Amino acid sequence: MKPKLQVALDLMNLTRTIPIAKAALEGGADWLEAGTPLIKSEGMDAVRRLREAFPGITIVADMKTMDVGGLEVEMAAKAGADVVSILAAADDETLKEAIRSAKNYDAEIMADLIRTVNPKERTRELCTLGVDYIGVHVGVDAQMRGEEPLEILYKVIEASSVPVAVAGGITSETAGKLLDHGAEIIIVGGAITKAKDVASATRDIKNAMETGASIKSQVSGKQNSTKIREIFEKVSTANISDAMHREPCMQRIIPLTVTGGKMVGTAYTVRTVDGDWAKPVEAIESAKEGDVIVVDAGGGTTAVWGELASWSCKTKGICGIVIDGAARDIDEIRNIEFLVFAKHRASNAGEPKGYGGSQIEINCGQRTVKPGDWIIGDDSGVMVVPKKEALQVANRALDVMDKENRVREEIKEGKTLSVVMELKKWEKKE
Repeated sequence: MKPKLQVALDLMNLTRTIPIAKAALEGGADWLEAGTPLIKSEGMDAVRRLREAFPGITIVADMKTMDVGGLEVEMAAKAGADVVSILAAADDETLKEAIRSAKNYDAEIMADLIRTVNPKERTRELCTLGVDYIGVHVGVDAQMRGEEPLEILYKVIEASSVPVAVAGGITSETAGKLLDHGAEIIIVGGAITKAKDVASATRDIKNAMETGASIKSQVSGKQNSTKIREIFEKVSTANISDAMHREPCMQRIIPLTVTGGKMVGTAYTVRTVDGDWAKPVEAIESAKEGDVIVVDAGGGTTAVWGELASWSCKTKGICGIVIDGAARDIDEIRNIEFLVFAKHRASNAGEPKGYGGSQIEINCGQRTVKPGDWIIGDDSGVMVVPKKEALQVANRALDVMDKENRVREEIKEGKTLSVVMELKKWEKKE
């Protein structure tokens, strides 16, 4: 078969979905997918509306069916779906029922391998059962950890006797490569549905599929662990908070020196007492380039930091300092453009007595900070991202940023935010 581009419409509202689908078709999309979030949000009306709006276009219902395969395929097919997805992990009897139902209603079955333990062996079994397509699928949550579909695709292509579809964070930079490795259906979601210009983004992916070229994507693709700093430099602390399920920033810690500045680095932690600046200044010797010094001074109002310490950090490449306490010499530090976030500003400094310690777990702005955690600061506040969760949070923050970019474009078209997001519909029901 000629390679197909399937656009996964993983939105929540049909009012947003239809214009995006139309733009994707203008850009050259071949198939439209009623994504699982859309089906769960709007029910079979999602499939019906797509069928009514786009007659003649192949509609895929991403049901992710795990049980009662015959009934769910019948529902989707009657609503207008041409292809229905069933989870490959479902019982064989569920798949058989789904295949029988699909034949009755002139539809086809795509078996989705998401989280299948042995995808190669299961692919052979699925082909024997009689599915029409195999779907290699790395889910969104797994993508956030940096997983990619290519390794699974290698195994599946060897075993499949039917066309293979592939999904999982695909952009115009990677689509061509996946076709080269045997995929026949490229499933793209966010790289199209979150783009500022949906039609243009779709054309870029089609071009990449036809030429094999890697074309820069309008939307951020999921990144690996070597890109964490780069990602955090791109996103805002508001994006990061949203990515962490509205996690609060450090409380009452504000930027004192540079408006519009951005601080990104790994935490070098210090504990001291009010006015004792020995441990914070000693930390400059041990902290590495790219670190952020984070000081727990117990919220004190006597300065533990000033201009000379800031100069020392500036020359060493330390990204900034966060103090649950006070800093001074703010005007001078502002002139050298060193980033200081603190709870208080003061003129008076204390004495270097040496209480406390370094590279230990501390509390700063009512947030726990461990050595090596990521610290991101901007005008909205300072966020702490645990080291072990950094890649996942970074990728989720990129996702938040890209979704906001798409909503911003819809607002520019004359809609209000409440209309775009259908807030009244989604208010929590008591």
